[in-house]
Amino acid sequence: MQKWMKALNGEPLPWLLEQDSYNPGVRYLALTELLDRPPDDPEVLEARQAVMSTGPVPTILDDQAPEGFWVKPGPGYFPQYRGTVWAVTMLGQLGADGADARVQEGCQYVLEHSVDKNGAFSMAAIPSQAILCLNGHLLAALLDLGWLGDERVDRALEWVARMVTGEGVAPTEEKGAPLRYLKSGTCGPGFCCGLNAKKPCAWGAVNVLLAFSKVPKRARTPLVQSAIDTGIEFLLSRDPGIADYPKGDAAKPSRRWFSFGFPLFWATDVLQSLEVLTRLGYGDDPRLSAAMDLVLGKQDQQGRWTMEYSYNGKTLVDIEEKGKPSKWVTLRVLRVLKHRE
Repeated sequence: MQKWMKALNGEPLPWLLEQDSYNPGVRYLALTELLDRPPDDPEVLEARQAVMSTGPVPTILDDQAPEGFWVKPGPGYFPQYRGTVWAVTMLGQLGADGADARVQEGCQYVLEHSVDKNGAFSMAAIPSQAILCLNGHLLAALLDLGWLGDERVDRALEWVARMVTGEGVAPTEEKGAPLRYLKSGTCGPGFCCGLNAKKPCAWGAVNVLLAFSKVPKRARTPLVQSAIDTGIEFLLSRDPGIADYPKGDAAKPSRRWFSFGFPLFWATDVLQSLEVLTRLGYGDDPRLSAAMDLVLGKQDQQGRWTMEYSYNGKTLVDIEEKGKPSKWVTLRVLRVLKHRE
């Protein structure tokens, strides 16, 4: 048993590594992320081929239009969870091969049609509809699919970093400024969002840090690092296991924080907070103890986790079954445990 698996009730790794035509991405990601197998390892090559030939990835790609979009042309945010933005996000999370021509066409389409004049991803390709959570999960997917270093991706990362830190961004009132905050979307530094009653949005922060965590340290600009520091400070300003961050006018945290599922989009959970904070080197921070206790307390006697939240019926393809042991959620937990080593 791996050292980092000692907190588990059982040994779920063989379960994740088994051949599974419904969830082949779990085996591929377990081999590469949990066992550190190299890309040219024969089992890794076989597992990646399985991702592209069985399970949800080929189903998503079968629904792609010849021009590269899903459902309808345009920015791709709508219909929500089924348009191009969501398809590309899912491909990234499912372990799709970024070298596949169809995957590249989908990514190219997003980079050409979902970006506003400032270089940010937007629900309607206009600045007033550019929000941090969308940029976070979409950039994370693009980075997973091999687009690190693309000038359009770099520009979007810079936009996100500026919006978080406030560097070079004018107040909403300065209408003539080349880059300013807007009331309807990202409305202020420190993750303030018009969709969260203009308060700092922790879901946006987790998604932003998810994207930045996938940028290698050598490629992080001082601006990006400053945004990372701001995000960590914000997420650790509250107990991540309680998640009582500002949430509109609600008196209590959203129940969504405490229901673990897959895939993840704009709404996130305590487990993903741990995923990004441990990836960024905060695995041994004592402020994560309550969140870790919450996560470990949800495992069954076999060391598996249940799919508690599902987008089934909303996305282009269903993923596992709500209320049943989930390979994807279990994989997410094991990532956290490994990064805490």
